[in-house]
Amino acid sequence: MISILLRGSGRRSKFRRCFLSTEAAEINKSGCYSENDDVISTANLASRSLFQSKVCQCPDPRNCSKACESLLHIDRHHVLHPYTSMLEPLPTFPVQSANGVHITLNDGRNLVDGMSSWWAAVHGYRNPVLDQAMKDQIENCMSHVMFGGLTHRPAVELAAKLLQLVNNDHQNYSTITATTPTVDQEGLKESSLSDDCSFDLDKMRNEYHLTKIFFSDSGSIAVEVAMKMAIQYWNHDQPRKNKFLTFRNGYHGDTMGAMSVCDPVNGMHSMFAGILATQLFVPSPTGPDPSHSRETLAQMEMMLQEHHHELAAVIIEPIVQGAGGMKFYHPQVLMKARELCDRYEVLLIFDEIATGFGRTGTLFAGWQGGESYKPWSSFDGDCIDEDAKKSDRSHRDDHDGIVYPDILCLGKALTVELNNKLYCYAKGGYVTLGATLTTNEVARGISSGGGVFMHGPTFMANPLACSVSLASVNLLMSSPWEERVRRVERELIKHLSPLADLNSTVREVRVLGAIGVCELHKGLDRDAMARVQRQLVEEGVWLRPFGKLLYTMPPFNCEELKDEHVKQIGDAMFRVASKL
Repeated sequence: MISILLRGSGRRSKFRRCFLSTEAAEINKSGCYSENDDVISTANLASRSLFQSKVCQCPDPRNCSKACESLLHIDRHHVLHPYTSMLEPLPTFPVQSANGVHITLNDGRNLVDGMSSWWAAVHGYRNPVLDQAMKDQIENCMSHVMFGGLTHRPAVELAAKLLQLVNNDHQNYSTITATTPTVDQEGLKESSLSDDCSFDLDKMRNEYHLTKIFFSDSGSIAVEVAMKMAIQYWNHDQPRKNKFLTFRNGYHGDTMGAMSVCDPVNGMHSMFAGILATQLFVPSPTGPDPSHSRETLAQMEMMLQEHHHELAAVIIEPIVQGAGGMKFYHPQVLMKARELCDRYEVLLIFDEIATGFGRTGTLFAGWQGGESYKPWSSFDGDCIDEDAKKSDRSHRDDHDGIVYPDILCLGKALTVELNNKLYCYAKGGYVTLGATLTTNEVARGISSGGGVFMHGPTFMANPLACSVSLASVNLLMSSPWEERVRRVERELIKHLSPLADLNSTVREVRVLGAIGVCELHKGLDRDAMARVQRQLVEEGVWLRPFGKLLYTMPPFNCEELKDEHVKQIGDAMFRVASKL
């Protein structure tokens, strides 16, 4: 419950609590709120209805004279939202609750969530397994404790599970513990890490490619950490290697370092070009076929040959360029990038914040290839490289064909559920989570001479975040997530493909895994964006279009997600696009 504490006066000098309410409260003619003999002015204060179970029954929250109007007034004039004007922001829609695949607005309307809360809520909302993990952590342990000089089971166990996953060690992931507890040189008992899984510590140290993990606050900070790791790695003997090479049309976050490797011309951060570090860029692949990447790879090789002495790393979003344009490209690019980075002694960073944990059809986009790589485009239909159809790696346990980076960034789906239970518990420690993983080689380069890695967020490895993320990872791996992704993919192709018939408005429709994109010929200005958003809500669907893109990333691993929900999303996109 939200409260405002106001200092009283006279005989009852104390802090008085003004509850923001529209239920039992009576708002008198002077605009005051009366409860328990305390009368405090609440003119234009927001309603408590957003945080309570009551649903406002007004037909239009924007025209409600009590609850929703005051809520939206404060929201519009005092609360800043992402990527919109600070003076004339885009309209917002008050949310009452979220459950399964639905978002419920204050006026009672249910919207099918086609965005997975900006791609994070892959299991949907209020998943009972994740809710229970969060509740148990709060009630039985702690919601937060600093990570400097301390450690805790949720962080260590999550780290171990993630290292198993990113190294494709599926055989050991769900093994029941049957070994006698032993203590390694760091003093951690093997069996103390988990009640249901064992960890082969020797294998983790000596056979895994990615062996170290740093937990941070968010995906954007995970990228900052990766960039700092790369710079520190070279700092001892080659301090000139402090720049980065990346693709145009990329997006890696909104913090200063991350912004510097986003597209400086076509991206969202061009206004900061004069103050950001200057990086090197090559053209992005133009499509999903291998032939669409030839110019990219040629330019990359030329840049590495000429600038390897000043390049710390190549950083790319594997297979899918996310917020920079939702473009797909062939896995051969990753293989060639790995080869070139090795040849010219430059680190390789994969930003899998949007693509990690199954979104593209494989657990990580760096594992794409063979029959697992199945993009669909209204230009080309199924874009499958026949020469690569030797095997489907999504069903294999070996490491053949997987491209491993030197540094890997994870987020979004890792933080699932922290975004949708914000109002249910109020004991502090609510943060998102990012993770940056790297190799023993990078760790030695940073610390072999006594160096320390220079980063330490206050909420690093937050126990609450780690607990629910661990539950999310376990839930994903125990579910038929691959089958669910492919089913969503088929339904997206089926219900988004008619958009291609709107050829005067729609440039291309494309689908990969649980990602569906409708690219328009022209971008949406502010008024068109507001109109499209309103029309989508009227269709009972929540999407967040931007620029030239109407796109969807539904919660693919939510049991409540049915084919008819994907159909509703596709139909809504068609009807809205047909009016443009």
